[in-house]
Amino acid sequence: MTVPLACSVRECGLPLARRAHAFVCSSGHSFDIARSGYVNLLQPQDRRSAHAGDPKEAVEARAALEGAGIGRAVIDLIVATVLALDPARDAVVVDLGCGSGEVLGTLCEPRLPAGIGIDLSVAAIDFAARRFPALTWVVANADRRLPLQDASVDVVLSIHGRRNPPECARVLRAAGALVIAVPAPDDLVELRTFVQGRGVERDRVDGLLREHAAYFQPVDRVRSRERLTLGREELSSLLRGTYRAARFTVSDTVETMPTMEVTLSSEICVLRRVSAGSNRS
Repeated sequence: MTVPLACSVRECGLPLARRAHAFVCSSGHSFDIARSGYVNLLQPQDRRSAHAGDPKEAVEARAALEGAGIGRAVIDLIVATVLALDPARDAVVVDLGCGSGEVLGTLCEPRLPAGIGIDLSVAAIDFAARRFPALTWVVANADRRLPLQDASVDVVLSIHGRRNPPECARVLRAAGALVIAVPAPDDLVELRTFVQGRGVERDRVDGLLREHAAYFQPVDRVRSRERLTLGREELSSLLRGTYRAARFTVSDTVETMPTMEVTLSSEICVLRRVSAGSNRS
């Protein structure tokens, strides 16, 4: 399956073709494919630090949660939302900030072979490539220019991650869709109250829609919500894997909690591109 990757070398952007052990462009730029199957297209100017992205410990924590079925409701709803768009069998789906690949793998590997996961973390991409080898996994900074060809993608996913409206608009086909999930106001409210002493509930959807208004218009919005009673080990994984503000700072305190009822809640928005002639005033 041909995937529409583009060269990430500055001022190049030519299509990349897969060879036996590398992706190459017609200008001669070459990117080796790692033994586990991913390709690293990150350029020096796109790095945030020498150790960019989530560390291996966070990736393993999220994998433990996924293995226990924690957070499965939102994954299932995202998959159902995308399938309701009736994508063609050869549709290209891209997941920005794909992490360990659970959403993209669940959606694409059985149905849509042209799935591309992009993340800044080598540890996350390596994990995803080993778990879902039929898909394409790329190390790149999704905050910068996406290593994708213009108008080449049918669905872009952004699940609890950073967003890049102009780049999403550039790579999506005219009839393409952008599917974004953000934490709902009550997401992890119990855990946030425990860690911070209060659980402020903040709606993120209005800001999301304003951020994308120049390029997209909303067409659907659904919510996933589940309440789970979690034990000590699961709470520790939740902190290390999802609660960034205190991932490693309260683990000792968590050891004192036998169980906690936790809300996992997400808002999922489907957006379509604004046509060039639309009046958005």
